Amino acid sequence: MPQISIISGLSAGGGAYSPALTDWVVMTKDASMFLTGPAVVKDALGEDVTAAELGGHRVHERNGVAHFVAPSDADAALLARDLLGFLPSHRDLPLPLAEPRPAGAADPSVHVSDNPRQVYDVRSVIAGIADGGDLLEVAPGWARNLVTAFIRIEGRPVGVVANQPRYLGGVLDTSSSEKGARFVSQCDAFGVPLLVLVDTPGFMPGSSQEAAGVIRLGATFVHAFARATVPRVTVILRKAFGGAFITMNSKDLGADYVFAWPQAEIGVMGAKPAVGIIHRRELAAAEDPDAAREELAVRYAETHLRPQVAAASGHIDELIAPEQTRQRVAWALRSLARAGS
Repeated sequence: MPQISIISGLSAGGGAYSPALTDWVVMTKDASMFLTGPAVVKDALGEDVTAAELGGHRVHERNGVAHFVAPSDADAALLARDLLGFLPSHRDLPLPLAEPRPAGAADPSVHVSDNPRQVYDVRSVIAGIADGGDLLEVAPGWARNLVTAFIRIEGRPVGVVANQPRYLGGVLDTSSSEKGARFVSQCDAFGVPLLVLVDTPGFMPGSSQEAAGVIRLGATFVHAFARATVPRVTVILRKAFGGAFITMNSKDLGADYVFAWPQAEIGVMGAKPAVGIIHRRELAAAEDPDAAREELAVRYAETHLRPQVAAASGHIDELIAPEQTRQRVAWALRSLARAGS
């Protein structure tokens, strides 16, 4: 059964484990959670902090302990009620249905630039697919390069996992992998189908990420998708490169349908980094290396990164126009629901 904790005051010591063991935690702006309080911290470490500085909502909405923050007790109760509206009262029961509503926009790509380096807010794409443009975002302050949210499509609850180009260009890292794996597992536990929106250049490189265990946490995200039994639909919006392409609910992980917009690029890596490796000697000998790199990158993208190439190799089921996204996703979810029943 769904378990939700509302923290409207103090949750300290071993008692703080109780809400952390529930599925979702809602904190009010006056609440605090910590294992060791300010007095103990000062005595042990000489660190003088307030309860809010130690474990207030600003701390826990950024570290993933709190999934929602509400202004008051009443707002927290209403938020919990909204969350329960997406979930069955028991995992073996059907999902609660609502009256279908039109999407929030006719074309969800209206704010998405064709320039792969131009950032945008992926929540505008989600709103363009969702009934009424409404979404309930889960843990919006934690790992902001990945959006997790509940929406409805034709009245049916759907869990959304989406790369967020507005933060870190939409790369995956340790925190977003942990966040995504938890949300996917929760949706699978309660029978909520998944819609995955992909626009990522890959995993965050660097020694700090490797030291933080990006392999382990990335594998947890992969495993969450691979073991999920709910219907899963993926839409590649603009780019999907490297291990992140596989991780974000690819066909290799058992996605039921994978769609792609016509401008999407799909491959091991972006064109310029790829030609920098493949044509290293040629670029070193060129009179104008920048011009040569640009020409080779265009040629590489046309040959290797076009979605038609991925479709021909079975990684993509269908190329769809952006304005067809909601229609095709709704069809896929309906067909999978019928097949499951």
